[in-house]
Amino acid sequence: MDPLHQPLAAGLQQLGLEYSFRLCSGLLNYLNLLTKWNAVYSLTAVRDANNMVTHHLLDSLSVVPLLPAGTLADVGTGPGLPGIPIAMTEPEREVVLVESNQKKSAFLVQAVGTLGLRNVRVVRQRVEEFHPDVAFDTVISRAFADLSDFVRLAGHLAKPAGQLLAMKGLLPHEELTKVPDDFACLAVRPLSVPGLAAARHLVILQKKQ
Repeated sequence: MDPLHQPLAAGLQQLGLEYSFRLCSGLLNYLNLLTKWNAVYSLTAVRDANNMVTHHLLDSLSVVPLLPAGTLADVGTGPGLPGIPIAMTEPEREVVLVESNQKKSAFLVQAVGTLGLRNVRVVRQRVEEFHPDVAFDTVISRAFADLSDFVRLAGHLAKPAGQLLAMKGLLPHEELTKVPDDFACLAVRPLSVPGLAAARHLVILQKKQ
């Protein structure tokens, strides 16, 4: 068994997520694929395997208990964070990964195919240029942009009653004062990531009706 299986399983339990051997194995297969590509293309600065479990997988999955039901767009997803871990944990959820960088989007296509993620679609496009036929219930970003730019670039992707979720580190007090007038901040939720001492927050925005 992969030595990372146990700490990942323990982390899932701490987050209140349902454990399965298949899920843990799939998540670790994703990390292994990311590690191989990272050696050539530098897709992420985190390279230590244990840190990748904490900083990538568990950090991404810390938002799952707070996600509304329905479709999800992960904008500026990079190597698929948080979208791929979320999609693997919730295989019934439709997830679209939006990434314009050619090397990162190539990795995403490879990862989706290799891991057999039938609920995931990759869009190689700039966020502001992506105009889907049907908007999303939830649009999420992780280390993508400040809140005002997030709303400006991705606000059109959310349904009228949809939410924009921004994963942040420290509480972004100044950014919150600059959220565009047509969006309201519904809540800021602290996130607890197993094994990670750093502050994490989820900012929940919604279009004003």
